[in-house]
Parts: sequence; structure tokens; C-alpha cells
Amino acid sequence: MRASEIHPAIRILKREVRQWQEPVVGVVARESGRDPFKVLISCLLSLRTKDKTTSEASARLFALAGDLASMLKLSQEQIERAIYPVGFYRTKTKQIHKICRRLLDDYDGQVPNSIEALVTLPGVGRKTANLVVTVGYRRPGICVDIHVHRISNRWGYVKTRNPKETEEALRKKLPARYWIIYNDLLVPYGQNICQPISPFCSRCKLVKYCDRVDVTRSR
Repeated sequence: MRASEIHPAIRILKREVRQWQEPVVGVVARESGRDPFKVLISCLLSLRTKDKTTSEASARLFALAGDLASMLKLSQEQIERAIYPVGFYRTKTKQIHKICRRLLDDYDGQVPNSIEALVTLPGVGRKTANLVVTVGYRRPGICVDIHVHRISNRWGYVKTRNPKETEEALRKKLPARYWIIYNDLLVPYGQNICQPISPFCSRCKLVKYCDRVDVTRSR
């Protein structure tokens, strides 16, 4: 994919993703009025977990505690029961308590709006930090998960070895107006069309822009 082709590619993606369910963190953000705390917690729950499970767990947890003060009043057992069966639910329960305590002690109970501060919180990596910044605060950032990393490289738009390198490359190459929406577009496309093994190239509306890097088998 040439640099100039990202513009028609994004236009096509915007049309195509309307047929699929919105990513769960985006739903939480919209329904909560972009509450950074709920975005942060739902991001944490979503790691290594399917969207349906994350959505149900987030709803159960926020029904018990929708803000930091209420969350700190819950016991670990209550949180575990609410978020089960998300991946690593026991570890995430401990992280939620630690995050809430850090936010209260170091940030006056507010979720920080910078990636640098967010990644110092327990269990928060750059993917989660970028999601909180972009989805919760509508500030510039590029959330790179495995779908964004894989598709950006499959297109030939970047040539990187891991999500961290992909984020760095995209920050240099991707037009700033696409930063916030890039993840929301590529995740559903990666889940439904541009799958890791044997992608649906015959159904892909972006095939003429795609270099199909490392694609050995497709449908």
C-alpha cells in the first residue's frame, strides 16, 4: 500500500465496518458519556477476552460500582464474581483495586489523560493507555493491538516486528486525522474479513490496495 492509498482505504473501511458490532470499549465510552474511568476498567477487562464476555462483565461490575470510590468499597470476591469469566479475572481484580488506590493517592481520584502517566498504572500497557486517551479523552493517540499490527503490515503500509514498532511507525506515517479512529476500523475488519489465517481476500474491498504480505492462503 502506497502512502497516498491510505485515504481511499479509510473511506472504504468506514463504510464496511457499519455492518459489524461496535468494539465493546467504544460502546462503554458512548453509553457512559466517555467516562475515562469506565473506559479504563473496560479496557483492562477486554485484554485476552472476547467482546461479548467483556461487555457482560463490564455491565455487571459497573452496576455494582460505577466510580472509583464505589469500586474501592467492593471486596476482591465481589469483583471476581462480577467479572468472571474474563481472562485472568483474579489478576485483573487485584489490578483494579491497585489502580483505584493509585488514582486516589496520586491523581486526586482522576484518570490521567497522558499515555506516559497511564502506563505507570498496574496492568496498563500502551494499548490500554492509547485507548483511554483516544476513546475516553478524544486526544491524539494510536491504539495498536494485534489486528492493527497485523493488517498494517499485511497491507505493506508499515514494515515492523511488533505492536510497539507499529505504533512508532504509524505515528510517523499515518495522517493525524485518522489516529483516533484507526483502531476502531481495523479491529472489526480484522475479526471479520482480514483474519490472521486464510483471510477473506475474495470479499475484501481493499484488495487492490493490499500487498498481501505473508498471505500464503486465502478464501
